[in-house]
Amino acid sequence: MTSTPPETVAEPTDEIANDRPWEALVEKIDADDNAGAAELLAELSVEDQRLAMAHLPTDSQAKLIETLPPEAAAEVLEALPEVQAVEVLELLPSESAADIIEMLPGSIGSDFLREMDEEDSEAVLAELDDPDEADKLRTRADYEWDTAGGLMRARLASFQETATVGDVLAELGENAETYADMDVQYVYVTGDQGILRGVLRLRDLVLTPRPTPVSRVMIADPISVHVGDNFESLRKLFDEKNYIGLPVVEDGGVLVGVITRQAVREATSEHRTEDYLHAQGILGGEELRSMPMAARCGRRLAWLGPNIVLNLVAASVIAMYEDTLQAVIALAVFLPIVSDMSGCSGNQAVAVSIRELTLGVIRPTEFLRIVWKEGILGIVNGFVLGLLLGTIAALWKGNVYLGLVVGGALCLNTILSVLLGGMVPLFLKRLKVDPALASGPILTTCTDMCGFFLVLNLASVVLAKLV
Repeated sequence: MTSTPPETVAEPTDEIANDRPWEALVEKIDADDNAGAAELLAELSVEDQRLAMAHLPTDSQAKLIETLPPEAAAEVLEALPEVQAVEVLELLPSESAADIIEMLPGSIGSDFLREMDEEDSEAVLAELDDPDEADKLRTRADYEWDTAGGLMRARLASFQETATVGDVLAELGENAETYADMDVQYVYVTGDQGILRGVLRLRDLVLTPRPTPVSRVMIADPISVHVGDNFESLRKLFDEKNYIGLPVVEDGGVLVGVITRQAVREATSEHRTEDYLHAQGILGGEELRSMPMAARCGRRLAWLGPNIVLNLVAASVIAMYEDTLQAVIALAVFLPIVSDMSGCSGNQAVAVSIRELTLGVIRPTEFLRIVWKEGILGIVNGFVLGLLLGTIAALWKGNVYLGLVVGGALCLNTILSVLLGGMVPLFLKRLKVDPALASGPILTTCTDMCGFFLVLNLASVVLAKLV
């Protein structure tokens, strides 16, 4: 007879243990076990580090980051959302923040300094060991984040035009690790005072005799961008030409960095995220739930508050036709349908207009083009949607006049909404107002108000046939 082995209790897996990684960190921090907390954080993956930090109070985040070696702290902050990393840096002593900034890539360090309070950023810059590096970071932080100066990478491979091919290859070989970190695609040639003269392809370097001066191999007067060039011009340039990267110059043609296609792609993604947040009413930049409650409430109320007024305007139309609504209570069922369907049609037009403005294929003055293109589309879609809803209304109540009122209102409101949806972003662009931010509330108010008015006004005209 064989005995049954006793059941064993399974040990918790690492996945389960790390399901709430912040709890162990909180225990370490509460026990003032800074070394233990730092060790625990270092053992987590980048994703778990980001998750754990997001669940810690901001002061605990700063306390934990301060216990890490500067290089490790820089890696953690680099993985965090920018707004969260900046909050942590502002809570650190300026000496500690400066040590971390020195470990970060120049583009990321300047982004953090740009978003910090001016007093805090200057205090950090004053603590940097290298005054020249501090001046470079200060200059970069002054550029808008989505300009060539804000997106460029300052570290690059550049050589004087008096160098030979052999000099360049020897330098690249002796400092291979350094140049590998730069992800060198091109080698740039400069003249006196760092003025850009040309660009060298790596293939030409390898296949050219070593004594040859680089000035004979380089592509002279290469295409470059200015540090102040804005995002739209950069995006358009990289869309039209298949460049991997382009040199960035200051006034006078002085070479200061290189901007890559990848950097422009990332900026495009950030712009889309920003536009989406604005369209959803999140003002003041990125919002995370780890941010102070007062700041989050203020940002949201700045958009929700005015919307109360706009909705009251729309609701006032219903009050004007209260008697009609009481006489034909079935109209109440179709009011939200008419306004919502029309709003959906208008939002489609808004999206197309914003996209065309972003791509530069339409100007903010081309209202007649919008009227022509959207007008025809609105008539077709309005007729189809109105016929469908009107038929349903007529069959439901057995009253063809109810169908005509509801269907006609939806048809007319759809035409109006697509015209407004197409033109409002252009109008706002001319006023230098963000179309993604303001188009939605304006369109919603207009489609609601007009939808309610059309349904109730048409019902009043044929009220005797509806009762």
